[in-house]
Amino acid sequence: MPTISISGAETHRHAARRLRESLPGASFVEVGGDVAITLRLDPALAEGEYRIAASGAAIEIAGGPFSGVIYGAEEAITRSATGLDPAAFATPVTGRPGLAYRTFWTWDHSTNWELSQIGQQEIGVFNPFQKPPSGFLADYRRLVDFCSRNRIAAIVIYGFLRDTHGGIEAAQELCRYANERGVRICPGIAIGAYGGVYWEGKHRYNLKTWLDANPQHAARMEKDIGFQLADLAFPLNFPHSDFTVTACPSAPETMDWMEEAVSWLAETFEIGGINIESGDYGVCGCEKCVARRRNDAEAARRKDAHGDSWSHTDMATNFPRLYRAAKAKRPDLWIYCEMQWDNLLDPVAVEAQKNLPRGGIYQHTANKSFWKRLRTELRRDYVASLPTQPNVLRCQFACQWNGDERTERYALNARTFADMATRGAELGMDGLTVWGEPSDYFGTVELSYLAFARFTWDPALTWEQFIVGDLAPLLGGEARARRFVDIAEEVDAHQTLPVARLSDLQAEALAAMAALDGEPARRWLTLGEQIARRRFMGR
Repeated sequence: MPTISISGAETHRHAARRLRESLPGASFVEVGGDVAITLRLDPALAEGEYRIAASGAAIEIAGGPFSGVIYGAEEAITRSATGLDPAAFATPVTGRPGLAYRTFWTWDHSTNWELSQIGQQEIGVFNPFQKPPSGFLADYRRLVDFCSRNRIAAIVIYGFLRDTHGGIEAAQELCRYANERGVRICPGIAIGAYGGVYWEGKHRYNLKTWLDANPQHAARMEKDIGFQLADLAFPLNFPHSDFTVTACPSAPETMDWMEEAVSWLAETFEIGGINIESGDYGVCGCEKCVARRRNDAEAARRKDAHGDSWSHTDMATNFPRLYRAAKAKRPDLWIYCEMQWDNLLDPVAVEAQKNLPRGGIYQHTANKSFWKRLRTELRRDYVASLPTQPNVLRCQFACQWNGDERTERYALNARTFADMATRGAELGMDGLTVWGEPSDYFGTVELSYLAFARFTWDPALTWEQFIVGDLAPLLGGEARARRFVDIAEEVDAHQTLPVARLSDLQAEALAAMAALDGEPARRWLTLGEQIARRRFMGR
C-alpha cells in the first residue's frame, strides 16, 4: 500500500482533507511518503485555475487565488478513482473557468438542503425563518459542500443576517466554513429596502430599527408594494410588514447610513462579495426623488428611467458609493450590481449608468420569454460596448417563480442552464447566476445543478459530451441517462399528461431504480416519486 505525504496542508486544509478522505488504498504520513503531494497557491493563475504536474513520485497541485488549489485537488481525486498514480500527471493537467462568475442565488428561508428539519418553505421574499435556529447553517453547509466539489464559485444569500438563525455568530461561522472550501458568500442587500444590511433583528443596521428612530427618512412610495413578472401567472402583492419598509434614497442620511452599514458588513464578516440592488417592489415618489430623476439627462429624454417597481437612476446614483465603501475594506470582493429585469436589449438610464464603476459585476436578469429574445437578438459587440463591464446573466426562471400550474423548482432545467452558459459565453457575458435553493437529493435538481457547473466551467462542452461523460455514470449507463432525460423532460413539458401515461412513466422509473443500487437508484427513485405525485393529483 503506497504512503502519501502532503506539503502545504496547513494552508490548504480543505484540499488536504479531501485528498485524505478520497484517495483509495492509500495511507498518509507526515513526511517521506512514497508519493509526495505539494499544495501551492500560484498568484499568476486566474481565480479557480489549477495546474497538476508530476516529476517522478512528486505531484504539485498549484492553484489560483481562493479556490484553485481545491479545484485541482478535486480533479486529482477524479483522475485517481482506482488509485493515485503520479504518471497520470507526467503531462500537466490544467483547468480554467470559462465563465469567471458562477453563482447560486438564494433566500435563506426557502433554501432547503438539510431535508430532515421542519419549517421548509418553497417560495417567497418577505418570509419569516421558520426552521430551528441551527437550520441556517445546516442548509448552507451542505450547499457550500456541493459548490466546492463542483466548482461553483459563489452563493448569494438574501436574509444573510437574522437574529432567528444565529445573527452575527452564525453568519461568521458560515463565512469561515465557505472560505475554507473555496466558496464566496455574498450577502444580498438593497439600497434603502429589503431590511438593510441586517435583514431581521434589533440591530443598528436593520432598516426597520433605523426608520423607527428616523421616521422622517421613510420613502413615500408611488404605489402599493408588489410587482408583476412577465412570465409569472399571478401578481405578487406583499403585505405591509417590518420587511417591506423603505427609506428615501435621496435623503443624504439614508446613504450615509447605508455606506456605514456596508463598511461594517465587509469588515465584520469574511464575505466573498455583496449583491446590491435598488429594491424591486416600489419607487419613492417624494419631491426630492422626482426632481433628481427629472434632472438626470437621460431621464429627461426617456419615460422609462425607472420601472413600476424599481429605479435604474437610483441604482446608478447610489451604487458607486457602496461599491467604494465595500472595496475599501475588502478589495477582492465580488460586488454584483443588479440591472433589473428584461432590459438588456433596451437599457434605460444609460447616461447615469456611465458613472457605474468598472470592476462591479453587472447582472442582467432574464425571464424565460426574454431569454428567447436575448439568445438570438443580442450581439457580442453590443455587450462589449456597454458602459457596464463585466456583465453576467441571471436566470429568473427554472425556479419557484415560473410555471403556470406547477413550479419549475424541481424540473430538469439542465438544458436551460447549459444553453444560457454556452450562448452567454458566445455573446461575451462573463458569468451566469441561477437559483440554488432546492436540495440535490432530487435527481432532476442535482442534474440541473451539474449542468450549470459543467457548462459554466467549460462553455464549449456539448450536450452529448455531458450525457456520456457526466450523466451516464450517475444514472446507470448511457442508455439509462438518455431515458432519464427524456422522461423528465416529457413530464415537465406537459402539465396535463393523461394518468395512463404517467402510470407508464412511473413504472419505468421505478423499474430502473430497482435494477440499480446506491446513488443511481436514488436519482431514479426521486424521479418516480415526482411522477407518482403528478399521477395522484391527476386522478
